Amino acid sequence: MTTNHTRDSPSAPIDTRKLALTNWVTQQTSFAEHPIELFSLGSDAGFRRYFRYQTPSQWLAVDAPPASEDTHQFLAIARLIEQQGVRSPRIATADANQGFLLVEDMGDRLFFRAVNTGNVDDLYQMALSTLLQLQHIQDDAALIPRYDRALLRRELEIFSEWFAGKLLGHPLATAEKKLLDELFIRMEDNALAQPQTFVHRDYHSRNLLLLDDNALGVIDFQGALWGGVTYDLVSLLRDCYLHWPAEKVTGWALDYRQQAISANIIPDVSETEFLRWFDWLGLQRHIKVLGIFARLNLRDGKTGYLNDLPLVIRYTLEVAEQYPELKAFVTWFKQTLLPLAQQQSWYRDYQSAGDQ
Repeated sequence: MTTNHTRDSPSAPIDTRKLALTNWVTQQTSFAEHPIELFSLGSDAGFRRYFRYQTPSQWLAVDAPPASEDTHQFLAIARLIEQQGVRSPRIATADANQGFLLVEDMGDRLFFRAVNTGNVDDLYQMALSTLLQLQHIQDDAALIPRYDRALLRRELEIFSEWFAGKLLGHPLATAEKKLLDELFIRMEDNALAQPQTFVHRDYHSRNLLLLDDNALGVIDFQGALWGGVTYDLVSLLRDCYLHWPAEKVTGWALDYRQQAISANIIPDVSETEFLRWFDWLGLQRHIKVLGIFARLNLRDGKTGYLNDLPLVIRYTLEVAEQYPELKAFVTWFKQTLLPLAQQQSWYRDYQSAGDQ
């Protein structure tokens, strides 16, 4: 979220959903006698939009179009998170059928903006502790979808279609499809072999907020799944928007390992096996994200995500280069895709992307 209020220009087409949301919010609040005005805070990577009104207000108005956003699921996951004592936006009221909500305004102190070299260890320990709380959520197959092989594969194929094919203009040849298929199977096997827990699915610095009482708030959890235990950990520590030195990331990951063993979230696995879980599920995530950021640009007009691609490329190659069995993928990526990426206006040297 940002605090940059944007007004509709006089020549802009009528935003019928915003008008309907305005009317709905007016009906739900004490402002009925004085028409409110919604000020946009922008949208997230999905199609949800957030608005402030009658500033200051303790609530945000949310437009979550039912065709693309599952408000029923959002409400159910919010209850599970609250039961674990994790701070997430309280919900004043919601109309799931229309996709309208009033949720707590938790402010603008994003973890992404607040973290610095002076507080980094304290903030990441707080984020790791909160993650462990979330992972105590009990399995509910009727509510939390499985992060199964079919879904893992659909996500990975976004890379093939949108990053390689549409953004870089390189449709895959038969041999390349075979190479990626073998890689994808390895990554799917890793994701499914590790312990399965609650997965926020976007647990990173732009979805964590520092609250007025210095507690940590968690947002954008509506895509939660039941999947590999290291998924959220690597989302946090190899964040697509922040980069930290490899030795620091490894130290945090191993701190989490010890805490997760003590909390009976994972068995007493070796550091080597745990870091392999972490690396390979992170590789799955980053290959997928290359495709998702390309799609957000090409399909949804969200061009800002292109600026984050070099860091995601850095994570992808630096991790893959650590494993001899991934040498063929690294060679193909560097010889085939990297030269095409270097021709793009968004490209900058991936080897230094994210350096502070």
